[in-house]
Amino acid sequence: MTTRIGVITFPGSLDDADARRAVSLAGAEPVALWHADHDLQGVDAIVLPGGFSYGDYLRAGAIAAHSPIMTEVKDAAASGMPVLGICNGFQMLVEAHLLPGGLIRNAHQQFIRRDQRLRVESADTAWTNGFADGQEIVIPLKNGDGGYIADDDTLDRIEGEGLVAFRYLGVNPNGSLRDIAGLRNERGNVVGLMPHPEHAVEPGFGPDTRAAMRSGTDGRVFFESAVAALVGAAA
Repeated sequence: MTTRIGVITFPGSLDDADARRAVSLAGAEPVALWHADHDLQGVDAIVLPGGFSYGDYLRAGAIAAHSPIMTEVKDAAASGMPVLGICNGFQMLVEAHLLPGGLIRNAHQQFIRRDQRLRVESADTAWTNGFADGQEIVIPLKNGDGGYIADDDTLDRIEGEGLVAFRYLGVNPNGSLRDIAGLRNERGNVVGLMPHPEHAVEPGFGPDTRAAMRSGTDGRVFFESAVAALVGAAA
């Protein structure tokens, strides 16, 4: 049976079509979902895409976190369904308390876009099992509110419990505390990160990684990992 991965569109989403294409390239069926519905259409996994939902009013992701469909997303996450939040989607996950901490304006107060080096800190999740712990990857980054923050106790807890999924390498582009680029939950089915894996899924159209002898498709591994996790769970 074909794996079906839903991508939710919110008012202001920009990368929902890119995420659906990434799902398709990973061998799954992309399913378009709408923020105002209460129907996940029987999908096996969910992607919250990047963009500027509701114009980033209040806080980035704050209004979207209260969209009608987020009730179903929270229930699905609690049941173990894989959920990936990308950039604005990561902001939604922390605003919905599916991941700890918060995201604020970049430390330099500027929107940034770059091909960003990351270190995979946790390969034991539904979205990262195709990587190895400590592996270096390159994923495009574009955000204005990407500074990850949390109090010291929370930071110590997520470090101690191995909940950091990705860390910035070389350059910390937005002032994120402890160079945190992405998080996972305890169960490993919910992952959020600021960089955009859906923009690194096809050779020649992702980051220029010729010097590292890679094809610039590190982002596809996220979606292939989810497919592998779901197929394995169904076996």
